[in-house]
Amino acid sequence: MTTASQVKFAIIGAGFAGLGAAIRLLQAGHDDLTVLERAAEVGGTWRDNTYPGCRCDVQSNLYSFSFARNPDWSDTYPSQPELRSYLNDVASRWGVLPRIRFGCEVLDVRWDESVRRWQISTTRGDLSAQYLIAGVGSLVEPSLPEIPGIGGFAGTIMHTARWDAGWSPAGRRVAVVGTGASAIQVVPSIQPQAEHLTVFQRTAAFVLPHTGRPVKRWRRAAYRHVPGTQRASRLTAYWMRELMVFGFVAKPEILKKAETVWKRHMERAVADPVKREKLTPNYDLGCKRVLPSNDFYPAVAAGNVDIVTEKIIEFRPDAVVTADGDSHPADTVILATGFHVTDNPMFGKVTGRDGRTLADAFGETYLGTVVPGFPNYFHLTGANTGLGHSSMVFMIESQLAFVVDAVRRIEAAGGGPAEVRPQVAAAYNAGLQAKLPSTVWGSGCSSWYLDSEGRNLTLWPGFTFEFRRRTRRFRPADFTISRAQG
Repeated sequence: MTTASQVKFAIIGAGFAGLGAAIRLLQAGHDDLTVLERAAEVGGTWRDNTYPGCRCDVQSNLYSFSFARNPDWSDTYPSQPELRSYLNDVASRWGVLPRIRFGCEVLDVRWDESVRRWQISTTRGDLSAQYLIAGVGSLVEPSLPEIPGIGGFAGTIMHTARWDAGWSPAGRRVAVVGTGASAIQVVPSIQPQAEHLTVFQRTAAFVLPHTGRPVKRWRRAAYRHVPGTQRASRLTAYWMRELMVFGFVAKPEILKKAETVWKRHMERAVADPVKREKLTPNYDLGCKRVLPSNDFYPAVAAGNVDIVTEKIIEFRPDAVVTADGDSHPADTVILATGFHVTDNPMFGKVTGRDGRTLADAFGETYLGTVVPGFPNYFHLTGANTGLGHSSMVFMIESQLAFVVDAVRRIEAAGGGPAEVRPQVAAAYNAGLQAKLPSTVWGSGCSSWYLDSEGRNLTLWPGFTFEFRRRTRRFRPADFTISRAQG
């Protein structure tokens, strides 16, 4: 039997969260760490999503690490290739690359009470770690629809997060399933070349004007040479986005003004009254993710695009069949069907102190970061850390400050393990779940923010600076901290 490698810190994932964790730990003087990455390159979501048109809907200067500002963004909103390049550069500049085990998929993780360590089984051998940090992300495991006949489709079928770079839309009859964040970027990118495009929509989205624009050369020069310029741009973007919280959380009626902007935006591009009706949401703006695009509505208004709102009931080798009996010919199916967010398969691979998996305990997460029964375990982008208005990188950096302070306190107390008290986590989550129904996200629509029980375990229901305040310091009183054995 092979002896497991001993490390102090094991970090799962090499996207924004995992790379950030490695960098912050190295900066704090902890160099006994290993990053486990199943792919051959860093980047996480921004490595995997290579579909045409893919970009972030948060400004470049805000959707990046505060300690690694990039003066050379080409656009005010970053594209997928630029984000991928940025993360590779960050991993290289901060010395993380030599500490990453690429092609190393985590198969099983278990807390071993006898040695008070995490035992990790991977495709490249076993590890034993004193601390485990999960940076697996929430938009990494594609959600595939279970529809009869899907396996028998004879043409090309792919999820947006598993894009076939060799595929071309030229002359194709394409079916796009979904009208969420990835679909509104894919559809305009392939519509001009496709022979015909059928967009299958379950619920209409609010698509607002996009304010992205190229970054002028003089501004990039200012970012590089004038101290504080880029930081000021970052702060401006941050506070403008924080103002949106008033509409999402405190006074949803404020969002009615945004609905007026949406209606004007849609009707300017779409003249067909039938298409207009199909593209009109039947819920309050903000209940589902608000999407920015200037070219989605013109694309679906084109003569070679149909919008189908009937439910898909069957795939045939050369067509998609809907509940009204219509058969829609297709030689390509693009699944823009999102991800497993609150039910990530990775959660079932992590088993805590009492034999419970993270999948069972995810809703008990405290500050989106620690879980009762999971000693010396930190989960980045965990329950209720998602945002409907701002940058996840801000939330990740807030969590990292908490993790680094937690490790410092735990080490000072003898090395732990440390575990959040169940009553503390319970009170915290009761407060969140009491607040969420009064927000716009609790206004009655069905969205990927909700789990199978209807609980919103995805979004943080407030200002991000409040989350940062609560994660600024580790509070020992909220935890039980043991002394390490040996």
